Amino acid sequence: MGKLYARRNKLTEYLDNNRAAYIFTTVLLLMGVIFGAVIVNSMNFSQKNDLYAYLTLFFNEVEKGEFANPAAIFTQSFAYYSKMLGFIWVLGLSVIGIPVVFILLFIKGLTVGFTVGFLVDRMGFEGFLFAFTSVFPQNIFLIPVFILVASTATAFSIRIWRQIIRRGHEPIFQHFVSYTFFIFIIGAVLVLISAFEAFISPSVMQFVIRNFIF
Repeated sequence: MGKLYARRNKLTEYLDNNRAAYIFTTVLLLMGVIFGAVIVNSMNFSQKNDLYAYLTLFFNEVEKGEFANPAAIFTQSFAYYSKMLGFIWVLGLSVIGIPVVFILLFIKGLTVGFTVGFLVDRMGFEGFLFAFTSVFPQNIFLIPVFILVASTATAFSIRIWRQIIRRGHEPIFQHFVSYTFFIFIIGAVLVLISAFEAFISPSVMQFVIRNFIF
């Protein structure tokens, strides 16, 4: 009980010390989502039709079951997420890299907002249903994961910056090990998310398209 209480106190202290970073990254991502939806509304009729034509081709392929091999989808998804995770980890090691982390987080929100906004704009309820079953499930976990990663990278970078400014002698290596260990834990979570995208999401999309869109 004593160890559990001590860990809980450390977690509470960590969240209190880095509350600003978590609030900022969350707001930044939400701004990206809103901006993505705004972009959809700013597109002209011709642009929306061209994009919807590509989307229709995708629906046709899914409806026929023309998917890539699940193992290939898993490899591709995990490779993409792990590269992004590793990139953020590296950026967190340098103070000047944090703005790039914020840009990546904003782009993630923008992508989600644009995707959902376009589906709803062009397809109404069917578009919302497709987004709810194909976009939301993995992003329910992906969005908090990348908020955590971006906030942790920011907190670690700020710690380094304070050490440089104050010329302190706090052992950074211990925090570096904790930071890196956290990244590996997130990597394990991304394995599960990639597996969902590869082995479950295609079947769900096919069901929705066959029963509600075509």
